[in-house]
Amino acid sequence: MAIDTLPVAIIGAGPIGLAAAAHLAARGETPIVFEAGTEVGANIRTWGHVHLFSPWRWCLDKASLALLEQNGWQAPELDKLPTGHDLIERYLQPLAQTPALRPHIHLNARVTAVSRRRIDKMKDAGRDDAPFVLQVQTGDHEERFLARAVIDASGTWNQPNPIGADGLFAPGERALAANVDYGIPDVLGKARLNYAGKRVAVVGGGHSAINAILELADLAADHPQTHITWILRKTNVAATYGGLGDDQLPGRGLLGLRIKELVDADGIEVVTPFFTTRLASAGGQVQLIGDTPQGERAITVDRVIGATGARPELSFLRELRLGLHPGVEAPSAMAPLIDPNIHSCGSVPPHGERELRHPEVNFYMVGMKSYGRAPTFLLATGYEQVRSVVAALVGDWDAAADVQL
Repeated sequence: MAIDTLPVAIIGAGPIGLAAAAHLAARGETPIVFEAGTEVGANIRTWGHVHLFSPWRWCLDKASLALLEQNGWQAPELDKLPTGHDLIERYLQPLAQTPALRPHIHLNARVTAVSRRRIDKMKDAGRDDAPFVLQVQTGDHEERFLARAVIDASGTWNQPNPIGADGLFAPGERALAANVDYGIPDVLGKARLNYAGKRVAVVGGGHSAINAILELADLAADHPQTHITWILRKTNVAATYGGLGDDQLPGRGLLGLRIKELVDADGIEVVTPFFTTRLASAGGQVQLIGDTPQGERAITVDRVIGATGARPELSFLRELRLGLHPGVEAPSAMAPLIDPNIHSCGSVPPHGERELRHPEVNFYMVGMKSYGRAPTFLLATGYEQVRSVVAALVGDWDAAADVQL
C-alpha cells in the first residue's frame, strides 16, 4: 500500500481533533479519529458545568463551521459564553455526526502506542518514508492501524498535576484519593453532597482553582457551614487576579474580579505561600502538611481539590523522536512562545506548523497537548494550529506559513 493513500490519524475527538478532521476533509483527505472516551469531547464533559472564557464566536473553527452549515446546523448566539456541556451538545456532537466525519470517528478507542512500521526509535534508514503504526485498545480488543501522518490532539486535562509542591504526588496523596478531587468538580451539581457544609481546601493558583472556589462560595451561600481554604505557592494572592477589567477576554477578567472581591471580603481563608509536602489521615478528615515561611503547618479539612494544572501524557509516544522543551514539555520551537514564566494568554505570538514540528516527520502535537505544561491555551489558537498543519500535510506550504491568528 502506498503511504500517500493512507489516512491521517488524529488522536482525540475534542474541538481541536475534530477541527483537524474537518480541515482534512475540506482538503479531500481521509482522517481517522481515535477517541478514548465514550463520546466526543469526553475530557470537556468532566468540566461541562463550567463556562468558557471565550464567547461562541471564538469557539468555532471555520472548516468545522462550513461542514455544520452544509448540514442545516443552527448557530448559537455568538456573543454568549458557552459551558462545556454546551460546547459538546451544540457543536461537537453535531459536527461528529456530519457525513464527512461520522464514518471516520472511533469512540472507546485508546491509542496505547505509536511507532513507524517495522522501524523502532533507533533506526534511521527509511524512517521518514515508513507509515506510522498506531496500536489501539477498544475494550479487550487490540488492533493496529497505519497512517501517513499523526496529529496528537489528546489534550492534557486527564493528566492533572499532583498536589505535592515539587511536582510529585505527595506522600499520602494516593492513599487518601477518596478525599481528593482534581480539576473543577461539580460542587453545585452531582458532587454537591460531598462538599456541602464541609471544610474544603483548594490547592492551586490558576483559573481552574478560581472556578472551583467561586462555585464553592455559591454553595456556601446555601450551606453556611462550608469553609473554604485556598492554598497557594504564590507569595501574594493578588498575583492570581490577572487583568481584571482590562483583560482581553471579559469572561476571564470577571473571574479575577470575583475572586478579588471574595478575598477582600474575607469570604475564604487564604494560606500563602504554602508548599504541600504530605497528606495524612486525621479521623476521617485529611491533613495537608506543608512548609510556610513560619515553619511547618498542618491544615485539616474534609476534602481537597487539586487544581495545580496538568501535564501531557507522553508514554505512548516513546517510540517516536520528539523534540520537547525540557521544562515546558512543549515542542522545542513552541516553548519560548508560551512559557508561563514569560507570557500570558494575550501575549502568545501567532504560530503554526513550523513551530509545531518534531524530529519525527509528519508527527504533530496540537491544541492543549502542544502547550505541554503551560496553562495559557485558547481554542482559537488550536484551530489555527490545525489549519496550518493540515495545509503542510497536503503540500500547501504557502498556506501553512500564512499564520492567520
